[in-house]
Amino acid sequence: MTLASLLEQYISFGIFLVAVALSVLSYLAWRRERDRRMGIVTAGYAMFALYGLVVFLEYPLLSSLGASTAELLEHGSALLILGGLFTFFIALTRE
Repeated sequence: MTLASLLEQYISFGIFLVAVALSVLSYLAWRRERDRRMGIVTAGYAMFALYGLVVFLEYPLLSSLGASTAELLEHGSALLILGGLFTFFIALTRE
């Protein structure tokens, strides 16, 4: 594995861990406050966590899925980033 691949994997795993932690904290805040916006923020962080997990698992899945499918999955998961950003926008603009 090249240095760039290792760097991508470690950073993606870090994104996964931080996003899961923030998602759990947001969920706990939502349960305490029952604020609809915190539920939306929880979903946004969950999307970021899923993106980090997909990119982290790309290299282990290469052999079983094939290179083109794994690349398509990784690049397609960028839609999760777009969805996460959209959910944060919705949470900020809702009253």
